[in-house]
Amino acid sequence: MAPLPSISISKPADPKKGVAVVYTDESLGLGPAAAAIDKAAGGAITRAIKAASFKGAAMGTLDIVAPGGVELDRIVLVGMGKMAEMKEYDWVRLGGVSMGQLVGAKATAASVHLERADGEAVDADQAADVGMGMKLRAYKFDKYKTAKDKDDKPKAARITIHVECAGDAKKAWGEREGVADGAILARDLVNEPANVLGTEEFAQAAKDLEKVGVKVEILDEKDMAKLGMRSLLAVGQGSVRPSKMAIMRWNGGKAKQQPIAFVGKGVVFDTGGISIKPAASMEDMKGDMGGAGAVTGLMHALAARKAKANVVGVIGLVENMPDANAQRPGDIVTAMSGKTIEVLNTDAEGRMVLADALWYTQETFKPAFMINLATLTGAIIVALGSQNAGLFSNNDELSERLIAAGLATGEPLWRMPLSKEYDKLIEAKNADIKNTGGRNAGSITAAQFLQHFVNDVPWAHLDIAGTAMSSPENDINKSWASGYGVRLLDRLVRDHYEG
Repeated sequence: MAPLPSISISKPADPKKGVAVVYTDESLGLGPAAAAIDKAAGGAITRAIKAASFKGAAMGTLDIVAPGGVELDRIVLVGMGKMAEMKEYDWVRLGGVSMGQLVGAKATAASVHLERADGEAVDADQAADVGMGMKLRAYKFDKYKTAKDKDDKPKAARITIHVECAGDAKKAWGEREGVADGAILARDLVNEPANVLGTEEFAQAAKDLEKVGVKVEILDEKDMAKLGMRSLLAVGQGSVRPSKMAIMRWNGGKAKQQPIAFVGKGVVFDTGGISIKPAASMEDMKGDMGGAGAVTGLMHALAARKAKANVVGVIGLVENMPDANAQRPGDIVTAMSGKTIEVLNTDAEGRMVLADALWYTQETFKPAFMINLATLTGAIIVALGSQNAGLFSNNDELSERLIAAGLATGEPLWRMPLSKEYDKLIEAKNADIKNTGGRNAGSITAAQFLQHFVNDVPWAHLDIAGTAMSSPENDINKSWASGYGVRLLDRLVRDHYEG
């Protein structure tokens, strides 16, 4: 794997060597540090701005190589655009764009002089957000690429962010770095090939969170059979890999504080089962555990920053394979809730995993709310593309809080409908419900199915099929897996459920 950069925070100081990153806005003014560098370099920055007709537009860049008068290898100028329009996520993007220039230059040492051209102070949260964007943008999943020679092996960059509020920024960065690491863990899990990351290996990844203080319990097939999880177990019965359930608990709140719960779909590979998928792009189904990856990454993030909340993370881990023991179309299984499910399509398997995981979570932990994440339907991609994840919920307040957190973190959600009328589409001839309602309203009927297993607990279902994997690259991610959901849900917890 390409090594991640070492990022530290420090008071303003003159750069000596390596790369200096400085900022301007549409006024094209320079802050004190940038002006000092420009003066030492004989006006290299101001000349380059004029020669390149640089406008200071948001996220625009200007690279000045080997400037005279200083020992710097290069100066990178990044635009902030209209400062009045800069929102929280723009600071994360700013870090990502800055890091992109350093990656392109193969820089091993850089000083980032974080200041505004308008003279206003950059605050601690903004500085920490820049650091987060830099770390997320530096991520690259290349562990299986063989270096041609030793010189090709990338080296970890040492980056110092210079900012006036260094003391407060260090504290804020300590928390943001834990969240960034959680998102990177989610990316790693989703990017791993299915021959490396099976159900047992994923369960071990969850177990490894004990190193950061998370309490972890792993249920095996016998445990789940005793609990009546016949819906989840039916999905994995065609695989030689045993089905698992990982229960992760972070107890950072008060002893009697009601927990909040996050549930993830963890289909480590999805062939579709007997209702087998077409061969084209089936390799992408190694990412069908994106929901479980996000929940695992979130639990790491909350523990790493010592969140003052009691949080439960539950992930159902299965592999959907078409062997002689696989479930068949037409099978009827009984979920842990006692509800019977007619299996019309074995490729509608994620909802069957979540049915038992959701029921177990609400029965065992009595949470204040449950949020499940799943790469559940192709229909949500047809509806929303890869720009928004689908949000389905039985609770308006929870929905509004999720939407706000999504806008703040750049992981947006779009609320979709739920109503009893859609239940008619999943009424079964031979059981209580069937596991697919057909082509029409496919993402909605999947959510309606899940709602049968949450009772009256405030609940939200996030269909992240378009955002967790194979989503468009952006300023903070160039990886096939995005880690979508970790920053969004960490923000939800931070804003509303700590204290």
